Order: sequence, then structure tokens, then C-alpha cells
Amino acid sequence: QLQLVESGGGLVQSGGSLRLSCAASGFTLDSYAIGWFRQAPGKELEWVSCVSNRASSTSYADSVKGRFTISRDNAKNTVYLQMNSLKPEDTAVYYCAGYSGSSILARVAYWGQGTQVTVSS
Repeated sequence: QLQLVESGGGLVQSGGSLRLSCAASGFTLDSYAIGWFRQAPGKELEWVSCVSNRASSTSYADSVKGRFTISRDNAKNTVYLQMNSLKPEDTAVYYCAGYSGSSILARVAYWGQGTQVTVSS
């Protein structure tokens, strides 16, 4: 069974940091691009970042550029999202997404269950 499981969410003060993890089971991540999305209460799902299968390409939403860093450790079958200088507007449920191919231009094919990130002011 293919699964993506996020962890690392929590409550942090404005300006703080968190690192989210996305662990895969049932398949190996090294053939697939992986992305992070988020959804704040009452708002639409927002793409945050993505990384190609071998991490040769990354991309970020303007709202997180310079503060968030996506990385992956294919040996551990895990992708990370390091979030620094967090702001209250970063509060959301964060979802890991597995793409259908190796490129960050592929479509999303799998979703994790999400992890809550809350940033207090």
C-alpha cells in the first residue's frame, strides 16, 4: 500500500522554526518528485514547494521563498521541509504530495494525511 506520512508539525512562536518530514512506505521515493502544499482555515489549497527526484530542481512559492528549504534523503525514503522565520500566516495543515514522475512539472498523484502547523504571534 502506497503511503506518504507527514510529521513534525506543531505549535511555534512567530520567528521560530519547524522541520516537516514526509516518509514514504510501499514505494521508493527516488523515482518521484515530491511537493508540499498547505491549506489554511477557510482558504484554498496552496502549493508551497517541490523537489525533483534527485533534488536537481527545486521550486518555491513566493510567500515562502528565502524562509523554507525543501530537501530529500532518498536513502531514508524521506523528504523534508525546513521552515524558518515562521509567520502567523504560515499557519495551515501541510500536506506532502507525491508526483507522478521525476520532474517537478509532473502532476500530483499521491497525498499524505497532513500535519498541522500553528504559528502564534
